[in-house]
Amino acid sequence: MTPLKFLYPGWFAVVMGLAGLSLAWHRAVPAMGPAAAATSAILGGLAALVFVVLVAAAAQRAVQHPEAWREDLRHPVRHAFVATLPISLILLATVAVAHGERGLFVQAVWWLGALAQLAVTVWVVARWWRGNVAGGLVWPGVTPALFIPVVGNVLVPLAGLPLGATVWSAAQLGAGVLFWPVVTVLVLVRLAASGSWPERLQPAAFIFIAPPAVLGLVALQFAAPLPLAAALWGMALVSLLWCSALVRRIAALPFGLPHWALSFPLAAFSALTLRLGEEAGPAMAMLGVALLALTSLVVAGLTLATLRGLRNGSLLAPEPVAALQPASP
Repeated sequence: MTPLKFLYPGWFAVVMGLAGLSLAWHRAVPAMGPAAAATSAILGGLAALVFVVLVAAAAQRAVQHPEAWREDLRHPVRHAFVATLPISLILLATVAVAHGERGLFVQAVWWLGALAQLAVTVWVVARWWRGNVAGGLVWPGVTPALFIPVVGNVLVPLAGLPLGATVWSAAQLGAGVLFWPVVTVLVLVRLAASGSWPERLQPAAFIFIAPPAVLGLVALQFAAPLPLAAALWGMALVSLLWCSALVRRIAALPFGLPHWALSFPLAAFSALTLRLGEEAGPAMAMLGVALLALTSLVVAGLTLATLRGLRNGSLLAPEPVAALQPASP
């Protein structure tokens, strides 16, 4: 067995989690000072390092196991995780901008990520026209992972506005907002019509938290009224409380890559809470610090579990559940 064959696109969720936590720590600078800025920079550097390693490994995998990459693109669930690569680029550029870097390289990384994310969105939603055949939309493939390629566009303005790409950022934000309620309805109907997704994918439910949390941050960047950002924070809070009902089930699962779905949504919610704390007073700021501490513990635990899984060979291995039948792309 070649471990590299099983380096699925979802591995870039590790970069998303680390970069998201870096941004959350940067939001804590007004409350915690230079130590938060230093922590953010270290996490951002770690996220960039992991990204480079994963890109090199993914390129080698594409050369040595091209059939594995084609299977990922055909798979009803795994194809959605292709978007984690351009989203990682967007988040790394956002971390760089947060730390004052706005040069040509950062702009190039942001544009590459933004355009690639839009391309992935179009590719994913174009599959839906095929219906329940030939790689189209089928109920077993409807999971919260669909938020990643179609709603991930809402991340674009986080760095796009400071880089001066206001119009394009707003346009791509619209693409994400358009499909957010669509995917939400699809996932809820799937729960009612076909039951939940496979048990090992239960951590993906936490992705429900990310869209309103990121939109709250973006709304404040666009100088939207504070009540709008607070309303989006409330949506994220209810999503968090709803998903918390799954914590015991998730804790009982053997660790796997899907557990990283916990990281970025929690980081985004922590960042929004800290940002609102600057406007809403010390109680919200203290809650933000507490959420940041919780998210940091979660990401630290995920990192240690990942290193342990790589060491014992339990991660780069075939999926432990029966794979859904792929269709031609």
